[in-house]
Amino acid sequence: MRSDATRNREAILRATEDLLATHGAEHISLDRVAAAAGVGKGTLFRRFGSRTGLFQELLAERAAALALAIESPGSPLGPGSPPKERLLAFLDELAELAQRNLALFAAHERACADDKYRDPTYLRWHAHVTALIAEAGAGGGEGRLDAEFAAHALLGSFDADLARHVMADGGPARLKSSVRGLAAALLA
Repeated sequence: MRSDATRNREAILRATEDLLATHGAEHISLDRVAAAAGVGKGTLFRRFGSRTGLFQELLAERAAALALAIESPGSPLGPGSPPKERLLAFLDELAELAQRNLALFAAHERACADDKYRDPTYLRWHAHVTALIAEAGAGGGEGRLDAEFAAHALLGSFDADLARHVMADGGPARLKSSVRGLAAALLA
């Protein structure tokens, strides 16, 4: 990527973050982002395509460290750790990510509402959680757990409105322990 394209991308993503923090998702337009980033609206459209593409890219950037940890042996989230431990570590990290980026989660959910189950970051998270639940062999016999559905249920715990509501009474620790409790119950 050329240095000016890299610089523009970074300026756009940082401007989006600042606007999210200051004004919330409902007050962010591509015009505002372009103006705050000091780029033309065409530059923003060429790079991200739409408001949805912009929020998807910003979430993917935020989730990059989590993706790396999932693939890194020796990490509590990585290969070699037992599936239940990996799942709980992943959910803890996702709770931290949600807490730090609640406005982004809300903006992303609204922008992707019509097709949220096809969002690239969501698809990666869902595949990972599904695989860990299946590997853990949850719900043996007739009561076998539908791993794909359970993964959706766990990831649904990070809905921005729900996370905000839960954290309003107990902070991030409550969100983390609640999601851990749900995962433990599902895997029992």
